[in-house]
Amino acid sequence: MARAFTPKVITANDLLDGDVIYFTADNRWTRDLSEADLITDQEQAPLRLIEAQKDNLIIVGAYLADAAAGETGPEPTHFREEFRRTGPSNYFHGKQAEASDNV
Repeated sequence: MARAFTPKVITANDLLDGDVIYFTADNRWTRDLSEADLITDQEQAPLRLIEAQKDNLIIVGAYLADAAAGETGPEPTHFREEFRRTGPSNYFHGKQAEASDNV
């Protein structure tokens, strides 16, 4: 029996700086998961992924990641995606350094 479809977001890495990025409903890329397009239609998911992969001069490694609707937008449902969203865990740099500056 096939597994039931769960909502998805499209994620990739920025080709030039490696940051994790997300595909939005208006076909642009953002570093903010809350702005990502939460895809709830199983038939639309592969079509949206094909659309995102056309940006191969901007992104690398696009794929569909499980997500759930949260209070401020999509939220990851797997620890891997939470890791990717928050950035490297070995020391503060990139997104983590910016977050610590605001504390």
